[in-house]
Amino acid sequence: MKEIYIIRHGETELNRQGIVQGRGVDSDLNDTGRVQAAAFFNRYKDIQFDKIYTSALKRTHQTVQQFIDLGLPWEQHEGIDELAWGLWEGQPNTPEARHAFLEIVEKWQGGNYEAKFEGGESPNDVMLRMHETIELIKSRTDEKRILVCMHGRAMRLLLCMLLKKPFSEMGDFPHQNTTLYKMEFTDGQFSVIDFNNTDHLK
Repeated sequence: MKEIYIIRHGETELNRQGIVQGRGVDSDLNDTGRVQAAAFFNRYKDIQFDKIYTSALKRTHQTVQQFIDLGLPWEQHEGIDELAWGLWEGQPNTPEARHAFLEIVEKWQGGNYEAKFEGGESPNDVMLRMHETIELIKSRTDEKRILVCMHGRAMRLLLCMLLKKPFSEMGDFPHQNTTLYKMEFTDGQFSVIDFNNTDHLK
């Protein structure tokens, strides 16, 4: 059996402003994000994690830095980077932007997993790079309990993959900053033990 604690990174200033970051924007946590990260650490610091996995983007590193500072083994994997939003990354949160995102999400909900913005990635693109990281984690049978810090949209796609759900159902997984999804991997199957847990923020 393997336990996997999957969390979204803490808040960044672009999160606060409603601006999409994506894979191409490597922003820092803001003050709120640092408070969220500290609250998560204080709640889960006594869990004996065998390994920490983060994306290659620093907002994930910063979120779990206190765990890393304990001396826990840590690996970065681009496979769990956020989906790339292409030409919309870092753009202001305008009515035009909101309309464009609504349109692309509707395509995904309709089953078009190849849909993407110019210069960006589709859900299927993300699935291909994420699959490699998932298989690596599954293969490391000596790691019984791991912590994974990643990104909102990528996390939704990952949860669909682990639970063998279509990507059209990715909206079923809320993803506040530092929310926790605790998974169990037994007999080749993943199941959810804890769903969208934000008790540490109360």
